[in-house]
Amino acid sequence: MFGNAFLKTLRDQRRALTGWTIGVIGLLGLMYAVWPTFRDMPDLKQFLANYPEEFLKAFNVTDMTTAAGYLNAELFSIIVPGLFIFFGIARGARMIAGDEEAGTLETVLVTPISSARLLVQNAAALVASLAILGTALLVGSLAFSVVFGLDVPVLHQAIAALGMVFIGTEYGFVALAVGAATGRRALAIAVATTLAVMAYVLFLVGQLVDAVGPWQPISPFYQVLHAGPVSGELPGSYWWMPAVAVVAVAAALPLFDRRDIVTR
Repeated sequence: MFGNAFLKTLRDQRRALTGWTIGVIGLLGLMYAVWPTFRDMPDLKQFLANYPEEFLKAFNVTDMTTAAGYLNAELFSIIVPGLFIFFGIARGARMIAGDEEAGTLETVLVTPISSARLLVQNAAALVASLAILGTALLVGSLAFSVVFGLDVPVLHQAIAALGMVFIGTEYGFVALAVGAATGRRALAIAVATTLAVMAYVLFLVGQLVDAVGPWQPISPFYQVLHAGPVSGELPGSYWWMPAVAVVAVAAALPLFDRRDIVTR
C-alpha cells in the first residue's frame, strides 16, 4: 500500500484535484465569456483612461483593449496565481504535516521507505498535481478562446499556464518543507501564506514606489507577472521559482530525517 508514496499521495488527493480542476475551468468560462462584451464597449480606451494612473500601472490595465491584455489584467494578475498558490500551500502542508497530525505518517515510515524518499516523492506528487491543474488551465483557456473569439496564440497561453504551475510549486514546496521540518500543518500554511502575501505586497508597492522597484525581482509575483504571462515571452525569471522550491525541500530533508515522528 505504501510502497510508492508518489502514487499513494496522488490517489489520496484525486477528489480534491478533481474539484479544483472543475472550479478552475468554471472560472475561466465566466471570465472568457465577459470578453466579447468588454471588447465591444464604446470608447473603451477613454473609459480606461479615467482610472487613476497608479491603478493602471499597478494592475497592468493599460493593455486591456487586447485579448492578451485583458487576460493578463483580469485573470493572471492575482486571481489565477492566487488559486495556484492556495492549492499548492494547502496540498503541500497536508502531505507530511497533515499525515503526521492525523497519526498516519508513523505507519508509512515503518515500511521500507526512507524519510528522504518519502519527502521527495511527496514533492513529486505535488508537482504532478499542479501540472494536472495547469493542463486543465491551458485546455480550458484554448477551448474558451475559440468559443469566445480571443485570438491568443497557443504558445502564449502555454507560457502563462507554466508560470502558474511554477508559482504554485514554489509556495507549495515551502509549505511542504516547513511541514516536514516541524510536523505542524498550521505553521506550514502560515509561513507559506505570509511569504506569498509579502511577495505580492513587494511587487505591488514596487510598481508604485521607485525606491522599492529595485527589490521587485526577488518577488515571485514579479518573476511571473512583469512580462505579462500571456505575452509569448518566457522570461529567465521564471526559473527562479522552481529553483527556490527545490532549495526549500532540500533544506528540509535533514531536518525531517532527524525528527522523531510521534502519533498525536
